[in-house]
Amino acid sequence: MSALASDDQHAHKARLLRRVKRAVVKIGSNVLAGTGGLRRERVRALVAEIAALAAAGRQIVVVSSGAVAAGAVRLAGSGRSRSRIDWRQAAAAVGQIGLMAAYERAFAVHDRHVAQVLLTHADLADRRRYLNARHTLRTLLDLGIVPIVNENDTVAVEELAFGDNDNLSALTASLVEADLLVILSDVEGLHTRDPRLDPDAPLVRVARAADESVARAAGPAKSDVGTGGMASKLAAARTAAAAGIPTLIADGTREGVLAAIFDPAAETGTLLLADGDRLAHRKHWIAYTLKPAGDLHLDAGAERALAKGGRSLLPSGVRGVVGAFGVGDCVRCLGPDGREFARGLVNYGAAELDKIKGLHTRDIERLLGYKGSDEVIHRDDLVLLGGAGPTAAQGTT
Repeated sequence: MSALASDDQHAHKARLLRRVKRAVVKIGSNVLAGTGGLRRERVRALVAEIAALAAAGRQIVVVSSGAVAAGAVRLAGSGRSRSRIDWRQAAAAVGQIGLMAAYERAFAVHDRHVAQVLLTHADLADRRRYLNARHTLRTLLDLGIVPIVNENDTVAVEELAFGDNDNLSALTASLVEADLLVILSDVEGLHTRDPRLDPDAPLVRVARAADESVARAAGPAKSDVGTGGMASKLAAARTAAAAGIPTLIADGTREGVLAAIFDPAAETGTLLLADGDRLAHRKHWIAYTLKPAGDLHLDAGAERALAKGGRSLLPSGVRGVVGAFGVGDCVRCLGPDGREFARGLVNYGAAELDKIKGLHTRDIERLLGYKGSDEVIHRDDLVLLGGAGPTAAQGTT
């Protein structure tokens, strides 16, 4: 695994922490709750650390798991299976009240107000709602209020499998333009091998999020309380890295963990650095937040023009249309070999594209009766995909 040398580790961390003005701190279920429900003493301890960071001038957004685990205790006698999605939604509805009450009481001790922000994938996939959420969070931070973000598990379905809010924390970090994403779990960080199988496996102090050897070291989740394992944390780190945001994974059950994280002299957890070009926020939203609604099969010339030439997609390069998408939806762009190499926002719906595919732009108005755009996908709405995920596309935003 290509971790950085010891001297480089300290230098990287020191430079990074000096720049951190705004951070997202994700707290996992295994940190906040156990089989007996919410660990209120742990909530109070972490809140004290977060309040200290805020008092020092840093803006902190908390992404908190624990609602389902907190509510599970109250539903223990329901007789329903915990694996059922409706049971988990009910547990989240019951537990969310206690979770927020615990946060509110703990922050009040430090004269700090909190705000609850519930999000779903649909909130972040809709551009208007995405911008509204960003504006709300920024306003709360400017007012000195600590936002507590959680997935709206009471109405979510597939979002409950997001990875214990790991992915949500990365999207939130991009949303608020954070300088650092901190993921607190019940493990010390990323090891070269699974420490549950090999207790002597070394801890990786600093590495790059895009490093393939880092991905091989991450394993699946093994928990009755949380849903996110190291693999989902690495995926979140890569999502954050694509927005230029580094991630630090650390043991949230350890006393003083946040103080240690923000101390350049301390060695705590695993720092995963962002590499490469930073995606513009809109392109990051297209690449990581939107769910593709269909596929466009392109010819070799179109793939080359998009991938190498930084061009927009024209109807002449489209060979096939799959899906029932509308104007503005996100679609996947597939080359002649069937491999997805880009995704973007379309200027025409599926039915319209099916009529104009393979034709010149001059034929659009004749066939459709109007021409909204020369391009099927403008290069500003296009994100190219690298080997490990979306990368910065050509063009400007």
